[in-house]
Parts: sequence; structure tokens; C-alpha cells
Amino acid sequence: MIIIMLGAQGTGKGTVAGLISEEIGIPQISTGDIFRKNISEKSALGIEADKYISKGNLVPDEITVPMVDDRLKWEDAKDGAILDGFPRTIEQAEKLDEILSKNGKKVDLVINLVTPKDEIIDRMLTRRVCTNQDCKATYNIKLHPPKKEGICDKCGAVLKQREDDSDPEAIKKRLEIYEEKTSPLVEYYKNKGILRTETISMSINRMGTDVAKEVIGEIKK
Repeated sequence: MIIIMLGAQGTGKGTVAGLISEEIGIPQISTGDIFRKNISEKSALGIEADKYISKGNLVPDEITVPMVDDRLKWEDAKDGAILDGFPRTIEQAEKLDEILSKNGKKVDLVINLVTPKDEIIDRMLTRRVCTNQDCKATYNIKLHPPKKEGICDKCGAVLKQREDDSDPEAIKKRLEIYEEKTSPLVEYYKNKGILRTETISMSINRMGTDVAKEVIGEIKK
């Protein structure tokens, strides 16, 4: 099963994808995680990707698409995957369709998460992530704090704030880029009949865990 997570940064895509991944046994593939790993290791890909990410811009397809294509061929993804952060444009979505078609697969479900902009900015400013690349747990010091300040509940590694989460203006720019480049994907997948849009907001007392639980229940029917 191939699932795609859509939604602006800070809507909880990683949380929902992680919960579904644990329950149904397919990997969560995040281009953001792969970029950050390469940047920290100063690989050739990381150096190139960082030129764009550090300015709040999208990484070009010639870097991103081959990387995703290769990752989908790993053994752990033979039964499917949850893509978080890809595709971001119609062009990437079309290329993904081609990649999957060659292997007799297709996108089965697209989960589109929507959250008010002011909530998104606050969430990102208060988000903390595990520095252990094998864990990648995400916390929020307001909504979902770790049991011990600055320490991951799952693996005990140090938590940190991503550089691109510390500047409100950079966050606003990322949201603008999302609206311009990625929101058309909502119509693309809606027309295919595989789109599921969910509002996640404290104002309606509905969070990512609620959405994940419902999706898992429907998949397991």
C-alpha cells in the first residue's frame, strides 16, 4: 500500500505517518529526514540540498526524485510505504506515478492535513525532534512534551529544535511556498478519488493521533 501525506509544515504529517507505519508495518519515508541526514554527514547530496533548504526553498527534482525512486526499492518498502514530504508538486506526482507503475504499484490513499496558520507557526516554534536518526521521534514542548525535558522518551537521545523551525519569518515563507507549489496536489489527487482531507486543530479538539487511529482502523477492516 502506498500512502501519501499532504499538508503544510507543522500540520502533523510526521506524527500521523509514524503511527500508521508502526501499526501496518510499512516504512515512513521522509525526504526531510533523508536531506537532514545527508546535510549532517556533509555528503555531496547534503551539500547541494542545504543550498536550497537553508533559504527555505524546495530542493530541485533532479536531486529529490532519483533519491525517492531508490528508497522505494529497498527491501522494507516491498509491501508499500508512507511518503511524507514527497511529492510536493504536480510534476513530482506525475513522476511518482511513473515510478510506481513500472513496479506494478499505484498511490492508494492521500491524507491531506489542514491546520490554521497561526497554530502551525506556534507548533513549529515549539517543536523538538530526536537527534537519533534511527528514532526521529517528534515532540512539542506545549502539546506533547517529553517526560524529561530535552530527552527523547523512546531512545534517551537529546532533543533539538531544527534551525528552520526557529525563525517565524522563515516559517511564513515556507508556508507561502507550500501554498504556491504544493496545494494544487489536493485537486490532483481529489480528481483521482483517493484524497482524504482532515482538519487538525486544538480549536476542534482533533489531533493527528485521532486521524491516525481512524485510518488504521479502516485499513485493517
